[in-house]
Amino acid sequence: MTVPVASSPLGAGLGQTALSLLLVLVAIFALAWVLRRVQGIRPGVPGSLQIQGGLQVGAKERVVMIRVGDKHLLIGVAPGRVQMLHVFDHPPAAAEPLPAAPNFAEALRKVLRGGDK
Repeated sequence: MTVPVASSPLGAGLGQTALSLLLVLVAIFALAWVLRRVQGIRPGVPGSLQIQGGLQVGAKERVVMIRVGDKHLLIGVAPGRVQMLHVFDHPPAAAEPLPAAPNFAEALRKVLRGGDK
């Protein structure tokens, strides 16, 4: 006499696991998309603090010009230290904002296509 074995379809358990994994992956990608969109939203007064420019002066040291309201500040940035170097009441002649850096993806696409096309 044989005893019937309760058969659970292997495909159903595998399908449920695959569906759960797919839902987790969709949730991760949705969260990453939302974080990318929200990254530009910052609390506070927009435009009250702007980086006007910067210069690398050592391996880990930088000099940065920032604008806060109507004042321009020259600060030195080094590992573990930020120091005020000078406060300008009037904007220096060279304190105009730098043009935006080119988009890396566009620059790479341009190079791969063969230069200036």
